Amino acid sequence: MTDLSLFQVDAFADKPFEGNPAAVVPLEAWLPDEMLLAIAAENNLAETAYFVATDEGYELRWFTPAVEVPLCGHATLASAHVLFTHLGYSGSEIRFQTKSGELSVGREDDLYVMDFPGNPAKPTMTSDALCEALGARPSMMLKAKNYLCVFEDLRDVAALQPDLARLTHFCREADAGVIATAPGNESLGWDCASRFFAPNVGIPEDPVTGSAHTTIVPFWAKRLDKADVTARQISKRGGTLFCTVQEDRILMRGRAADYLKGTISV
Repeated sequence: MTDLSLFQVDAFADKPFEGNPAAVVPLEAWLPDEMLLAIAAENNLAETAYFVATDEGYELRWFTPAVEVPLCGHATLASAHVLFTHLGYSGSEIRFQTKSGELSVGREDDLYVMDFPGNPAKPTMTSDALCEALGARPSMMLKAKNYLCVFEDLRDVAALQPDLARLTHFCREADAGVIATAPGNESLGWDCASRFFAPNVGIPEDPVTGSAHTTIVPFWAKRLDKADVTARQISKRGGTLFCTVQEDRILMRGRAADYLKGTISV
């Protein structure tokens, strides 16, 4: 048996029980993929992140309870929080090598700042099957890695009660998740609001999704004609991302809160 440290961090959260929980497991060397997936399944969180130190920084990988994914924002933020706060990382910026290229995380006051590649969506034909699965018809539909369904009122997004069986079938066939988004609440300082569904990778609804905002933020930045976008994911837990579009990159800022520190034996 091998003992490994495990941290559970609520990302894009000001305090525990908000934002999106991620497990973070620092490693000295990579374990077999089957073990990485088994640990993620046992954790039963949206994402478990693993990292290994290299000469250039850290290699970072992310697993849902079902599959490895190529990009995850909240678990990247959680991993940086563990390094900065618990493992004594003293540099100003952490560089992660990932399947989506190099990602960096720095700090601005009490915020972590992630630099991600943008993934803007392009208009596509409205899918009747997706509308039926969502139980509502958006004003427009776009597609990048995931579908982007645009509504004109955030109350319509908040009220969505998807048919999970239909949505799972659609997402598996399309090999894509589904973002529902709408203009935000000006009085609360939100430029846009969203929810994200990815039942095809074992996540019926994700609480707060950094990777989805690589698509959400370019759309609203263009529509609102502004580079700085405050985005709110209106899941049950909820979370806020403070974002900036810089050419083809997206800076995402958020906070993190500790929930659990422990040891697992595998």
